[in-house]
Amino acid sequence: MTKITPQPGIMEIALYVGGTAHVEGVSDVVKLSSNENPFGPSPAASEAARRATYELHRYPATDHAGLRAAIGEIHDIDPDQVICGVGSDEVLQFIAQSYAGPGDEVIYTEHGFSMYPILAHACGATPVKVAEKDRVVDVDAILAACNDKTRIVFIANPANPTGTMIDLDECARLANGLPEGALLVLDGAYAEFEQGYDGGASLVASRCNVIMTRTFSKIHGLGGLRIGWGYAPRDIIDVLNRVRQPFNLSTVQLAAAEAAVRDTGYTEKCRAENERLRGWLAEALARHGVKTDVSHTNFILARFADAAEADACDAYLKSQGLIVRKVGGYGLPNCLRITVGDEPACRRVAHAVGQFREGAE
Repeated sequence: MTKITPQPGIMEIALYVGGTAHVEGVSDVVKLSSNENPFGPSPAASEAARRATYELHRYPATDHAGLRAAIGEIHDIDPDQVICGVGSDEVLQFIAQSYAGPGDEVIYTEHGFSMYPILAHACGATPVKVAEKDRVVDVDAILAACNDKTRIVFIANPANPTGTMIDLDECARLANGLPEGALLVLDGAYAEFEQGYDGGASLVASRCNVIMTRTFSKIHGLGGLRIGWGYAPRDIIDVLNRVRQPFNLSTVQLAAAEAAVRDTGYTEKCRAENERLRGWLAEALARHGVKTDVSHTNFILARFADAAEADACDAYLKSQGLIVRKVGGYGLPNCLRITVGDEPACRRVAHAVGQFREGAE
């Protein structure tokens, strides 16, 4: 056994487990476990990525100026306050690395994204889990958990895996109530699925303690390329850029992301279709006696009587070639997270859940 030891907190990290993609012995499998866009990326993004392959022998731009300019233009924000990363996960990592360490506390919520405690442990900080209220972020509970050791509060809004969200007034109340020296990080991976929601950009513009992160992996359909970005006050962006690797994004990533963010027509088409199918699927599940909270994302959290029923339904769906996500690791053992797929996929899920429920009665 080696006597070389890792930094404090590293061995406390439970390895992240992604959504299953295959079912042994079953063909015609539909993957609904990773909240991917069933319509794929914008054709403009695919073409931009293809063209970029002719420049693979060249180093990419270190400042991501073209992509940041496009993000600034489309979202009406200052591109100098934007940082880009390998998925929004890397931007979240920059934040934890830069602003938390041993002796500090990082707050996340009861059913929050599993990367948050991982990021806390990775920088030697202590993750602090705060209860939610009926699967919704509880601002009062977070504020009650804050103290002079609090450095970062991570919340996903809309949230994963619950699909719920709090409004901007509640986000502002949270930001206003944080201790001096603490940051509120609004993870907006699913922000585009909620019409009219800016992901918290207006709060960043008016406060010094709020950071917003976004991703190209969800509505933009570029999960396979891993691109994300953050928006924060300039002094914070200056700090984060000091820990960012200079060539963290490739030429292909930059080209595809810029084309994707500019194709607003395609983004709106995906949002509208997701809204339509999400509502249909929720109603179909309700008819089969499966409850769901109102979702503001591209997935639905289906609630069953108990963990045994959720496990049995998951097994039946797999036998029908439908892969969804068990979320016991998020403190929701009686639930299944189901990505909103295209219309045929949604109809297959509803039919299969109906068959399962009939067989269970």
